[in-house]
Amino acid sequence: MRLVREVLGDDAIIVATREEEGVGVRVTAAIEEDEGMMAVHPAIAAPSPSRFSEPAPPDPVDIVSEALLQHGVPAELNQRMMDSLADIDARDPVAALAAALDHLFTFQPLPDGRAVRPIMLVGPPGGGKTLTVAKLCARCALQKRPVGVISTDTIRAGGIEQLQAFTRVLKLRLMTVEDPTALSDALEVARGSEQVLVDSAGRNPYNMNDMKDLRDFIVAADIEPVLVMPAGLDAVEAVEMAHAFRQIGARRMLVTRLDMARRYGSLLAAAHGAGLAFADASATTKVADGLIALTPTILARMMMPDQQAEQRRAKQTGTHA
Repeated sequence: MRLVREVLGDDAIIVATREEEGVGVRVTAAIEEDEGMMAVHPAIAAPSPSRFSEPAPPDPVDIVSEALLQHGVPAELNQRMMDSLADIDARDPVAALAAALDHLFTFQPLPDGRAVRPIMLVGPPGGGKTLTVAKLCARCALQKRPVGVISTDTIRAGGIEQLQAFTRVLKLRLMTVEDPTALSDALEVARGSEQVLVDSAGRNPYNMNDMKDLRDFIVAADIEPVLVMPAGLDAVEAVEMAHAFRQIGARRMLVTRLDMARRYGSLLAAAHGAGLAFADASATTKVADGLIALTPTILARMMMPDQQAEQRRAKQTGTHA
């Protein structure tokens, strides 16, 4: 009766109720206009309050499905992620998405301390490799860890100058090399550092000469190439690019430009299609803000910011269970 009066006013009356399979209870109400309408059976006019209940909350799995569609996750990968939730009793959408990510993907953030091998950032032009090197240098500098910085980006106009501006502020020595032999010598000089970071020129993954030159640098010493992949690409293109860099030794993928994209389906497709592990993420152009070490939960939160905001509001109002 309370719900009926909210819709029709205080003069409304319930004329009839009927239970319908698959629908619930259908209530017929009317507005009292004359005395003839007062003749209503008492049993019909006073339905049980239990017939009115709060609507059921949305299914967390349905929310995950909607999020994957919004992010443009390819259909086959989308289905595999949803299938992984079949045996999971998920009460929270973010936790459900994190479980699906943990089931299908590997997460291996870059080391915060000493790195066993030098790290060379590789990828297509404009992906954010130089900025990422600067962020990694800043992290080491703030922790007062010795770091070696090498650049092979001698082709692009201004490539050396951009990184040099960062290293000058951090009071780090930048070594520049033009060929694989010189890179091997520079790595020997930087051997005592806890981390050795190598910036590389952007390479066209569809150009065989570009990829051959990059491979020559990688095999010159025991270097780990890490793919830097920007968000916002076409999913099919991202998978093909990831495959190309996987073939020259990349096993981890560092994602950038998350602040410039709203759909991360291409990143999921690239990691899954090429068998790459998620490493870290860059969500800002500010060097001081650094990188984010990715985990299934952190990536799920990035993909579902609205759910994060809703949970924070629930906690503030005291309704969070």
